[in-house]
Amino acid sequence: MPTLLLLLACLTSFLSPPTPAKTYPVGQIKTPKGEILFWLYDETPTHKASFMKLAKANYWDTLTFNRVINNFVAQGGCPDTPAGFSDSPYLLKPEFVPTIRHIYGAVGAGRDNNPEMLSAGCQFYIVQNKKGLARLDDKYTVFGQVFKGMDVVDAIVAVKTDKTDAPLEPIKLDVNIINLTAAELKKAGYVVTKRE
Repeated sequence: MPTLLLLLACLTSFLSPPTPAKTYPVGQIKTPKGEILFWLYDETPTHKASFMKLAKANYWDTLTFNRVINNFVAQGGCPDTPAGFSDSPYLLKPEFVPTIRHIYGAVGAGRDNNPEMLSAGCQFYIVQNKKGLARLDDKYTVFGQVFKGMDVVDAIVAVKTDKTDAPLEPIKLDVNIINLTAAELKKAGYVVTKRE
């Protein structure tokens, strides 16, 4: 009888569909220089949701990295003008998190000099300074962290630019949200922690 029960248990487990592995949303930026992947922080839920929404709507796919400065940032999305951001679909309240800083590879939300420090929904940047940019902490919202493709960012900020720091040859954006399992993330260079 125990053999029969064991056989039935094995058969049941064999016939049961496997539980799909948990996946995590990841920001993906495809450029002529290569692919950039970055983690989206749960600690900044409004900025995370906004980025995912615009990426899924293909908002950035006709736009470029419009401002690139070596040892500073690669910035993309809506253009920055003297009057503020051009054509941002909306503004977001800041989400400053003391444990999330402007380190190398941090992904932040751009803004103009508005007193409430509201982020432009359309504008994002990637910190390329290897020492980080501590002077931006608690002034601009960081909502992600690059874990693959900083060599691509380094190549982007090294291109020739005009006097407004715009690349002479446009660097087009193809921005997506992809869902990766913990194993796929680890293979790409990111390890999911227990808090995530």
